[in-house]
Amino acid sequence: MVWVRSEYAGELAVVSAWLAALVPWNLTYATAEGVGGLLYVRFVFAEFVYFTDLEIDGRSVELLSIREAMAQQAGELVFAAYLAWAVGAALVGAAVLLSVGYYLREDRVENGPIDPVRLMGGLLAAAGVAFVAANYLVVTRGIPGIPLPIGTVMVLVLGGVLLTVDRVDG
Repeated sequence: MVWVRSEYAGELAVVSAWLAALVPWNLTYATAEGVGGLLYVRFVFAEFVYFTDLEIDGRSVELLSIREAMAQQAGELVFAAYLAWAVGAALVGAAVLLSVGYYLREDRVENGPIDPVRLMGGLLAAAGVAFVAANYLVVTRGIPGIPLPIGTVMVLVLGGVLLTVDRVDG
């Protein structure tokens, strides 16, 4: 089965990297005693936390970079999930850099030693695996609630599609 035509594989690779960077890899709604409801929206490069029944420093919203989120969880059991997230983010970051180069210098990148579509697929598939690990660790290591791995599934599917594209022009 052909998911994408060969002549559009490069465009799909570029768009896939940006989709992977912009869609949250995890949504989790949790309740905690004394805090109330918490909505975690974990994007590739940042974590958004909404407190439904609590304000901290007059705010009910917190936006943290990966570094800040990891620092906040340092020493906690769930820290391993944040490490897996950081690995996935680094892979998506590499995919975004590749996509910029591919977009700006398509002919040069296409004529390089490595097929950029397959490389993009590999980066996104590996990032998806890291996000699967992060989701698993979030669930098993202490953040209550049920995660919705929306972006994780999307990144895995995009990586798989790019890895299986028939690159023979015809």
